[in-house]
Amino acid sequence: MGSGQVTTSVPSGQSEFQDRRVTVAGLGVSGVPAARALRERGAIVTVVNDGDDERARAQAAELEALGVTVRLGDGATLPEGTELIVTAPGWQPGKPLFQAAEQAGVPIWGDVELAWRLRGPDAAPWLAVTGTNGKTTTVQMLASILKAAGLRTAAVGNIGVSLLDAVLGAEEYDVLAVELSSYQLHWAPSLRAYSGAVLNLAPDHLDWHGSMDAYAADKGRIYEGNKVACVYNVADPRTEDLVREADVEEGCRAVGFTLGTPAVSQLGVVDGILIDRAFVENRHKNAQELAEVSDVEPPAPHNIANALAAAALARSFGVPAQAVRDGLRAFRPDAHRIQHVADLDGVAYVDDSKATNTHAAEASLAAYEPIVWIAGGLAKGAEFDELVANSAKRLRGAVLIGADRALIREALARHAPEVPVVDLDRTDTGAMLQAVTEAKRLARPGDTVLLAPACASMDMFTNYNQRGDAFAAAVRELGA
Repeated sequence: MGSGQVTTSVPSGQSEFQDRRVTVAGLGVSGVPAARALRERGAIVTVVNDGDDERARAQAAELEALGVTVRLGDGATLPEGTELIVTAPGWQPGKPLFQAAEQAGVPIWGDVELAWRLRGPDAAPWLAVTGTNGKTTTVQMLASILKAAGLRTAAVGNIGVSLLDAVLGAEEYDVLAVELSSYQLHWAPSLRAYSGAVLNLAPDHLDWHGSMDAYAADKGRIYEGNKVACVYNVADPRTEDLVREADVEEGCRAVGFTLGTPAVSQLGVVDGILIDRAFVENRHKNAQELAEVSDVEPPAPHNIANALAAAALARSFGVPAQAVRDGLRAFRPDAHRIQHVADLDGVAYVDDSKATNTHAAEASLAAYEPIVWIAGGLAKGAEFDELVANSAKRLRGAVLIGADRALIREALARHAPEVPVVDLDRTDTGAMLQAVTEAKRLARPGDTVLLAPACASMDMFTNYNQRGDAFAAAVRELGA
């Protein structure tokens, strides 16, 4: 890790934005609060938005009443006189609007960057989390631990609660648990977290970033300027590489988490106990028990890793061991994340519809054995050979659905030819019921029927939530 002086905030208020011509790219969860905050600080704000639907028109009317100019259906043209762009995180760097801005020398911030710069001098520090998978669960665990320690906190950021609303709202916080996507980090050059964590790295959103290296580099921005700890995954050396490349404050430490016995400056697991050898006195000789594996719900390996990362961030902020245990015991994951739906005839049915990429699906498959696997959907350019090869010995059978199911079928033929496969060529509303029915036929008592699609859902469903709801409804219908 490098070391250097960093600026933790930029002066905010009207002196910075008064009469400054700012273009906000995109409406929605981030664009509307950004436009409002900038207008309140005296900026001359224009919002550009690709879409022109009913929701966009309603948001435009709300902003126009505040004196904001809104251009719907044109997100490509740079408004004349623009001095700063604040973009929604999902807008790709290659868009014509940003190319025009770069040619004109106009800086581009994301909503996270704006929130960071608008923080007051006594603002709550950020404990920040990113990674390909597990971000939301880890941030929610972290918030639960912080609350158990009696701290005023909230889970914010990519989790759905606007950072701008958290930073500018009336409620005061001691510390914030912040989920950050690679998109958000790309547009946040001056962000400096108190401590940060990269949970894991696997190919994802490469169409947006352009390459795996660029994707990893944006994830690694979370470590820049860290004050106390850069938390990394011992099982994923790429996360430790990002720590080594980061420029941090003097005294900031690299802290690893592992499912094995922890070395010095790591958190890990010994005989079913979560152990801290990083935030203890004389860590070369001493360790602190934090919680039991059974305190984590569900106690799947990848979820234990999430708990260790959350514990490391909380401990970096001085949270006592008992609060880690109490916070983990109190936490319950959101729906569609390795959620047990029912047991039918000795077979467990588990909904992990949130496993929308191969890395998440492999982690889910590693938690059970034997498995009848329900998979498929939109592959988003993914390849399935490694996933199938690593999971083949756990599979009793597979039921494939969705537009790109042939890619998984071919990987199964190459790496698990003995596994029976049911290929469902239908996308109507009854497809999930048939998939669960076929899975039930293949399963034996003691097996797990696992929905871990390894694909996005939009070919057949509105989102992964609807897909998971369809699975649960199908299981309940079979049970009835």
